[in-house]
Amino acid sequence: MNTAASAAVLFCVLLDLKVGQKRRHACLTATFHLLPPPFQIPLSFSTPSHIMSRMESQAPSSDTRQAVWAHVAPFLAWIGFMMLPFQSDPWRYALQTAVSAILLLTLRPWRFYRPVKLHHFPFAVAVGIGVCLVWIGPELPWIYHYPYLNDLYLRFGIRPLGVITGIEATHPSAPEICGWPLTLIRLAGSSLVISAAEEYFWRGFIYRWMINRSFLTVPERPIHLGMFLLTALLFGMEHDRWLVGLLAGLAYGALYLRTRDITAAVVAHMVTNFLLGLYVLAFAAYQFW
Repeated sequence: MNTAASAAVLFCVLLDLKVGQKRRHACLTATFHLLPPPFQIPLSFSTPSHIMSRMESQAPSSDTRQAVWAHVAPFLAWIGFMMLPFQSDPWRYALQTAVSAILLLTLRPWRFYRPVKLHHFPFAVAVGIGVCLVWIGPELPWIYHYPYLNDLYLRFGIRPLGVITGIEATHPSAPEICGWPLTLIRLAGSSLVISAAEEYFWRGFIYRWMINRSFLTVPERPIHLGMFLLTALLFGMEHDRWLVGLLAGLAYGALYLRTRDITAAVVAHMVTNFLLGLYVLAFAAYQFW
């Protein structure tokens, strides 16, 4: 996971609660400069300027601020831990999992949504499986038959761009290194905690917040195509594998907006991360962790 883009977006959100237009605009500009070319869009000709002009007249209420923290705090804690110097420490991962899980259970962002609709779960599971296949697909052995395509993906589908990184043969969270308890905590954290925190943050909050600062008033439909694509792009840039991250963001976002059920997106994301974790452990594919 790439913390720079996420940290910049979080900073914009926190700044929005405290300061005025010029600083918010500067922060949003800095966020877009984190995107690689050709995604660095001049603000005067792009969606962000539209966002800023609309947001100025939309002061959030105290209830909205409470909802903002419920959606932001678990993800903020996760990113905060990732910015610590000992990034690959399995004990750090266990601690950030515990803290983010406690914040999720305490703040309960799901209370701001309609009741869970179980009939959406089969579709959500199918989307989760599909995203997992898309995530690992470009790095499966079949691509070696197409050297040019393999080189193109490794250079420009994975950050840092233009650099081919080697496959990780092991990882600090591998069971032979840290033991199965910490490995299983890693699997649980990625499957249950960060997947939920990301969905409430990106799909539940950021997408609607960019449309209206009083984001709870924003319905799932009609879909705001610009904000939908922008949210998926920012979600993709949060990950080292930004291209498949972008596709995952489109899939989770479309699932949420189609079903009008944020829980469906959470379930899909959980399925993806759980299957990806099993794949990592079964085939020692630690580049995905």
